[in-house]
Amino acid sequence: MRRDWAVLMTMNRRNFGPGAMVAAAFIGPGTVTTATLAGGNFGFTLLWAVAFSVAATLVLQEMTARLGTVGQMGLGEAIAQRTQGSLLYWPSAVLVIGAIFVGNAAYEAGNITGAAAGLPISNDIHQTVWPIVIGVAALIILGTGKRHWIERTLMTLVACMALVFMTAAVLVKPSIAAIGSGLFTPKIPDNAGFLVLGLIGTTVVPYNLFLHASTLKEHAKAGLSLSDARQDIFLSVLGGGVITLCIVITAAATLHSSGEETRSLSQLAGTLKPLLGNASELFMGIGFFAAGLSSAITAPLAAAFAVTEVLGLSAQRRDTVFRWVWLSVLATGILFASLNLKPIQLILFAQVANGILLPIIATFIVWVSNDRTLLGVHTNTTTQNILGASVLAVTMLLGARGIGLAFGWL
Repeated sequence: MRRDWAVLMTMNRRNFGPGAMVAAAFIGPGTVTTATLAGGNFGFTLLWAVAFSVAATLVLQEMTARLGTVGQMGLGEAIAQRTQGSLLYWPSAVLVIGAIFVGNAAYEAGNITGAAAGLPISNDIHQTVWPIVIGVAALIILGTGKRHWIERTLMTLVACMALVFMTAAVLVKPSIAAIGSGLFTPKIPDNAGFLVLGLIGTTVVPYNLFLHASTLKEHAKAGLSLSDARQDIFLSVLGGGVITLCIVITAAATLHSSGEETRSLSQLAGTLKPLLGNASELFMGIGFFAAGLSSAITAPLAAAFAVTEVLGLSAQRRDTVFRWVWLSVLATGILFASLNLKPIQLILFAQVANGILLPIIATFIVWVSNDRTLLGVHTNTTTQNILGASVLAVTMLLGARGIGLAFGWL
């Protein structure tokens, strides 16, 4: 019995990792902040939006699981293969490369800034120094080039976030009835429409589709099965969703009842002082730092996968370009974060990139998942296509919203 348990644990450690990278990517500073605003300003009402976003993520990431394990291809490779030799190839390649690279560089600045916000501010250390320190930490982790080491680092950061935010949610003693009502009774209060879309948009991350399929492709070559990949992504995304729910619940239980408008994450740390005393800021700071650093690692990695796969480079050139892409994204993020620019500029820029990219990438993954020459009997079923189309409709709405906000049309 003990031997069987040991074997099972060994298999779980070997197979668990790609899904954790997905969870680490979407639980970033943007998610933490958006979830805090949702709970602080609207109580438990918007918990259903988090649940929907988790379901939507699972629909698309399950498709990338089949692409990576059965087709043993990254999403960028599949797009290149489906469009090669047609008039769609270069427009698709330019759009994916431009949006992924530029968008991820903008997100990277936010990730690094968010991680820095979780660190203590000292008069002896200028506020522009922390982003450089965090960027160097991400550089060292990515520079190892060892997939398993990176995955384990991200798993540790996700576990850290889970411990911090789940503990906080338990300590505030929320109403179970209110949680149940928020989860199973969809409502959109006045002025909450954009926040609902924001909760979905921070979870259904387009570059995760590239990251997941590419890392799974390597695991599949080592013997990872489709069932293992599905279990991995289900547990990881569900875990990430629980973290987001816990942030909303904590904010709802501590901030919403005060009657004051919630504007920042710092308010959430302040409400925990009666429970944690002076350790409240450190407690929340650790969670925010872990969220920022984990996303700061995954964004450059995903950009590198997308660019090199879409271009269809040879093995030797792929390694060189791969390294320069993630270095460029990381360096750009460090630069803008250390310049202490107004975050609104970076946010608007990222909104445009995400608004254009998200529905297009969702369309590509649904399209590729129906290719029998690539996936055989594992192509989309009718139910999966219906679910995919539903998610696509939401992502198109998110895209229109992002572009509208960026240009001041909404």
